[in-house]
Amino acid sequence: MVNSKFKLVLASASPRRKELIGHLKVPYEILALNVPEESNATDPVKFSAEIAALKGEAVFNQLRSKSGDNLFVVSADTIVCLNGKIYGKPKDRAEAKQFLSELGGRSHSVFTAVSVRILYNGKVDGFSFVEESKVTFNSISNELMERYLDTGDSLDKAGAYGIQGPSLTFISKVDGDYANVVGFPLSRFVVESEKFLKSKIPHEGSWLDLF
Repeated sequence: MVNSKFKLVLASASPRRKELIGHLKVPYEILALNVPEESNATDPVKFSAEIAALKGEAVFNQLRSKSGDNLFVVSADTIVCLNGKIYGKPKDRAEAKQFLSELGGRSHSVFTAVSVRILYNGKVDGFSFVEESKVTFNSISNELMERYLDTGDSLDKAGAYGIQGPSLTFISKVDGDYANVVGFPLSRFVVESEKFLKSKIPHEGSWLDLF
């Protein structure tokens, strides 16, 4: 009998991605490996896509060698980009302040790349996509800047801010998918996953029943 059930694995330790994918209400596991996030790409779409693929590939290869399950491994990478400059996670408070100073009073793009690696009855497949949203900051006063930096919220986030936190004191506008700025474009993921699974795996009922 053909096994059509998948083990859904989130290749990320991000609590924000964990919360977002949890909205699917399907069983899933988390396995995040320490993979060097390095790319020579200067294009933000290519850069984020390469990093997301690296993260997912490492987890996929480890699980594939140890498990006989059908795998559905999801990885993602989020970056901020302004005028061709890519902003990852700041290395310290000083760099976080520099990032926010450059982004203040301007609109920038947030790119999240999602990579999905699939093992289905011994065959490897997958898909990927990159979602873009636009975020506009007010000018950030020194008082607001220091108060925000004091929270420590900026240090583990691309562009030195998290949209769902105290940075809302200076974020004035979001164009596009809010969840994408948080770190995982859930609605796009739903569309792409359903389309892919329905085209590849014959089944009745919801695609979510495959997990």
